[in-house]
Amino acid sequence: MVRAVLAQVDPAVPVTTVHATRGKYLRAEPVAVLYEQGRVRHLGAFPELEDELCDFGPGGLSSGRSPDRLDALVWALTHLMLTRAEPRVRML
Repeated sequence: MVRAVLAQVDPAVPVTTVHATRGKYLRAEPVAVLYEQGRVRHLGAFPELEDELCDFGPGGLSSGRSPDRLDALVWALTHLMLTRAEPRVRML
């Protein structure tokens, strides 16, 4: 669904699908370390995301809902900051 929605706006936007092999809490631990080190900052206010970040624990959210915003953040930061990818160089 996300791929189709993004393609309607701009077909050139790259989309990478992911499949979890570990639980959300385990995937979030390395990202939590980035926050502790001061390597992640947010520009602007994201109250719903902040609520999920503060409420999330080994058992998930206290409400029982899925932490969708937190999960998207973890996938993005993992890809941007924790994945060892070869640098891409644009040609002039």
